[in-house]
Amino acid sequence: MVGEAALMPEAGAPALLTVEHLTMRFGGLTAIDDVTFTAQNRQITGVIGPNGAGKTTLFNCITGFYKPTVGRLTLQAPNRPTYLLEQMEGFKIGQQAHVARTFQNIRLFTGMSVLENLMVAQHNKLMKASGMTFLGLFGVPSYNRAEREARDLAVHWLERVNLKHLADEPAGSLPYGAQRRLEIARAMCTDPVLLCLDEPAAGLNPRESGELNALLRSIRDDLGIGVLLIEHDMSVVMQICDHIVVLDYGRKIADGVPAEIRADPAVIRAYLGEEEAE
Repeated sequence: MVGEAALMPEAGAPALLTVEHLTMRFGGLTAIDDVTFTAQNRQITGVIGPNGAGKTTLFNCITGFYKPTVGRLTLQAPNRPTYLLEQMEGFKIGQQAHVARTFQNIRLFTGMSVLENLMVAQHNKLMKASGMTFLGLFGVPSYNRAEREARDLAVHWLERVNLKHLADEPAGSLPYGAQRRLEIARAMCTDPVLLCLDEPAAGLNPRESGELNALLRSIRDDLGIGVLLIEHDMSVVMQICDHIVVLDYGRKIADGVPAEIRADPAVIRAYLGEEEAE
């Protein structure tokens, strides 16, 4: 078990993400109902709950796919501007606020190589270096430098997820677990301050889940990045999360450290399952 003292945010430091009274309605259906919680920098925050609890809708609000009906989403990363995500256009949440996301259904560019997938993730950076024109075609030194840096970063992440030897292979030819790791590497190439992962352990075998746990711990501990994840695999959630938020029918029913969540009667009834009486 990782020492809790090393993972505590600095005293007085604001939360990385503050979700306040978030509500999302679709016509007469309330998918998220007055949810409030915080996610800290340098911590892994898990969001769990039964199917239909509103977890993916929550992610869609944070990452700009949906505009919340009500609520405030404040991103306050160290040494960066503060952003009110609910007021931003969706594409700017990734581009300016540096919130990165992976999806439950893998969304790689399957016909591109493994390396090319990580270069595409840095498109905005390279376009800026080109002056938003065709300067890259003319060998402008500033663009060439940016391209080298982008390639170096891509190779760095391929090494970290143990895929460098497959850099030239089509991304669609990778085994399922390797595609999961590649998707996380691609997200990390966008220089995120908050990494949002939608069921990253889905479909993984125990060995691959263990590799995923190690990767996410290294992102938290070595890079100091906040991670927010949706996950059904309790072996992942309970082993790596510093904090867990539990949703049921769109409402928050629990919020605390893993030991508190594991023992919470409401969570046991709604999600973890009650023990049968002997």
